[in-house]
Amino acid sequence: MADYYEILGVSKNATKDEIKSAFRKKARQCHPDVNKAPNAEEKFKELGKAYETLMDDNKRATYDRFGEDGLKQAGFDTGGPFAGGFGDLNDIFSSFFGGMGFGFGRPDPNAPQPGEDLRLDIEIDFEQAVFGTTKEIKFDHLEICSECGGSGAAKGSQPVTCRTCGGTGQVQTVARTPLGAFTQISTCPDCHGTGQKIETPCPSCKGYGKVEKERKIEIKIPKGVDNLSKIRIAREGNAGSNGGPAGDLFVVLHVKPSNYYQRDGINIFTKLEITPAQAVLGDEINIQTLDGDKKIQIPAGIQSGNSIKIKGAGVPIVSRPTQRGDHIVVITVKIPTQLSEQERSLYKKLYEINTSKKPPETIMSKVKGVFNNA
Repeated sequence: MADYYEILGVSKNATKDEIKSAFRKKARQCHPDVNKAPNAEEKFKELGKAYETLMDDNKRATYDRFGEDGLKQAGFDTGGPFAGGFGDLNDIFSSFFGGMGFGFGRPDPNAPQPGEDLRLDIEIDFEQAVFGTTKEIKFDHLEICSECGGSGAAKGSQPVTCRTCGGTGQVQTVARTPLGAFTQISTCPDCHGTGQKIETPCPSCKGYGKVEKERKIEIKIPKGVDNLSKIRIAREGNAGSNGGPAGDLFVVLHVKPSNYYQRDGINIFTKLEITPAQAVLGDEINIQTLDGDKKIQIPAGIQSGNSIKIKGAGVPIVSRPTQRGDHIVVITVKIPTQLSEQERSLYKKLYEINTSKKPPETIMSKVKGVFNNA
């Protein structure tokens, strides 16, 4: 499997500007219209995948850690922008860079244009983020108008040639200055460069060619996602123009915090309070884990602040869901604030054993007063 950085010919620390520059250079060399090698089309598709991945901060971070397989496991579409084919270089540069400043002329407003990407924020429970889930989502997006097929013109009518520009999409104005007359060419203000106007708009879309509709789909949330993780749903954004592909939908996950677990990456932490006697002698205690109740062994002599690790009981790794982090149990030795007479007597004996002297009466009276007033 080829490395995306090698495909573009950039370092792993390359900036977005360096990646753009490398893509422009490689695109001119590798496009099948220019490169007649038998595998040119496949190489150009790989170039598009590499560029799309490294220009997206979230996808790039996932790829750097887990590679292309990690992108698939995280729910990203790895087909690349040219999976369904590609046009000429001018169309590609217009789609990727707005078509300006690369030596390929004015962008064609009638060329296929991709639709806008959309973002949807949803909330999920802590356990759903850990173990994954399937969730139904609803969102609004733009679809091609079914009445006019996206033309924007009412049934029985057609767009007509723009009278202002004569169908060229451009208008010329002459400015006279002391240095002479200058001709300026600009986009036609009436047809916005398309060369056509709609005289009888479609009543459904008001001439826009698209209508807003609610969409309901089911998405799979993979195991191990974290707060603010993104899931890309390909082609569920707004419809494109002039036959261009729809944009993508990015679902941003907001994970509800747990009242019991504290997460740090793929590890989780919980606190456990034990008595001084349990700390000294050790014990076997039943605790709650992500996989249900589990008995853990408290070693004799454990100190407050020490921890016990339950391996493989943490959060699954997104790209390798069969592997999990650890559950860390942080121990707190709780000093009792109320004692029975028997307990007070035992602590007194313990004091005498440890110090070889009797507890001063002032200390005992203060201790007794504290516990009696507690």
